[in-house]
Amino acid sequence: MKKIRVLVIDDSAFNRRTITKILEALPEVEVVGYAVDGEEGIRRILDLKPDLVTLDLEMPRMDGFTLLRIIMSNRPTPVIVVSSRGGDESVFKALELGAVDFILKPTAGAFEELIKIREDLHEKVRGVFNLNMSFVRKRGELFRKGCEGDSDKKIKSIFTPRKRGLETISVVAIGASTGGPPALQSIFSAFPGDIPFSIVVSQHMPSGFTRTFAERLNRSSTVQVVEASEGAPVRPGCALIAPGGKNMVFRQTEGEVTVRLVDPEPAENYLPSVDRMFQSGAEVFGSKLMGVVLTGMGNDGSVGVRAIKNAGGQVLSESEDSAVIFGMPRAAIATGMVDAVVPLEKMTDEILTRCGFVGERN
Repeated sequence: MKKIRVLVIDDSAFNRRTITKILEALPEVEVVGYAVDGEEGIRRILDLKPDLVTLDLEMPRMDGFTLLRIIMSNRPTPVIVVSSRGGDESVFKALELGAVDFILKPTAGAFEELIKIREDLHEKVRGVFNLNMSFVRKRGELFRKGCEGDSDKKIKSIFTPRKRGLETISVVAIGASTGGPPALQSIFSAFPGDIPFSIVVSQHMPSGFTRTFAERLNRSSTVQVVEASEGAPVRPGCALIAPGGKNMVFRQTEGEVTVRLVDPEPAENYLPSVDRMFQSGAEVFGSKLMGVVLTGMGNDGSVGVRAIKNAGGQVLSESEDSAVIFGMPRAAIATGMVDAVVPLEKMTDEILTRCGFVGERN
């Protein structure tokens, strides 16, 4: 069996030991070395040619962002960022620069958290076998050519709504995992103002990161984007991001639909759950719901896709050409319930057209 060769880059000796120990517990993984800063990291990547790098962002001499820029230009390699919990936007900047995913930074003495980090890292490392590195490389090139500094840029659109009464979709529910944050930013930044539909999103992400992610999306979109809270109304022109570690479902109250945030079941591995969001949305919104399945590992969303179609709604899936990992879209397509398979660069246009808009994006 071919092993995944991993290089660990971190200035913390504790983190290097912990991550190495977690990785070496996997029989399909070989830790081929480590580096204590970005400069050494670049030399070791070019010398050892690993299949995967785990990367701390804050290091002496050369930080993780500079390393990402250099490596993605010279030897594109899958990178998993090791990030601290909190409102820091650095992890999302790293994802834009070409990192494929992130895990929480280990902390001494927090055994339950360490178990979660171990499970998370094991899953993400195994996902390297299914990575679409050509698209990761392409995405990094776009940001290096000028998109990196334009994360707050709002893209103009010449889409215009059709006459009232022709809209068939009132809510767009989007699910994503690995590769999802940059994909969602691409979609949101292309929406025109005053959209007549609501957006709800379940992006697999730990707690402590989704609020910052929502704020980042909000700055790059004409749509109002916020992290969902208990009882928040689902309203046109607004997008709600499910909080990390919770599931977002819906209930019909007097005159409007509101959000309920529920704890996961013990057997649920993917959070926030796309399936739970899709299933609840199908019950509440029926034929007015569109489900969108973006890049990600596993099969979350495939059960919910069936629920949406059985309720008379529509389903879109990202194509293999643009998905960083095709697991979730593939599982959705395999149900036979997907209405259209769409590359990421055309996803916003497809959503707008099916929600009653005519025209095209600049």
